[in-house]
Amino acid sequence: MPEKAQITSVEAIGSFRSQLIVFLGQARPVLEEVANEMSRTRLWLQNEQRMFWENELRRRERRLEEAKQELFNATISSLPTGTAALLRMTVQRTQRAVHEAEAKMRLLKHWDNELDNRAAPLMKQIGQLHGFLATDMTRAVAYLDQILRTLDAYRNVGVSSGETTVAAEPEKTEDKK
Repeated sequence: MPEKAQITSVEAIGSFRSQLIVFLGQARPVLEEVANEMSRTRLWLQNEQRMFWENELRRRERRLEEAKQELFNATISSLPTGTAALLRMTVQRTQRAVHEAEAKMRLLKHWDNELDNRAAPLMKQIGQLHGFLATDMTRAVAYLDQILRTLDAYRNVGVSSGETTVAAEPEKTEDKK
């Protein structure tokens, strides 16, 4: 008969299997949350922020037109120079606000494109990791189950035939007086 297998700890394999199951239970939701957060960020950028800055740009352009109209009316009605200077400053301030909103819109469009360019490779890796955890690690847990069943059967064969195994406890003998 070939040499006996040297099994030192079946419990270690069982413990590893249990910890692997816990890890899988924790890792999958984290990866799903990352994917969900990416989707929320993309929607926020493409919808909420775009709508906000489009509305803000329209509002600021309307204010600029109103300020220009007031300046034009003041120029025609020959108001005092202090009032006209104040109105010119208002027009300049509203022009800066419009330019700022336009810059925000350009930046928003840039990051809308850039987000997909930068995040796509990372999201692909996350998808691959999720697939690995869902398929390969599930198979690993099943394989560990099979190993534990095989080792348990091996242990039971050795005990039922009267042989002792490393995993079995040696019997203690006591002297009776």
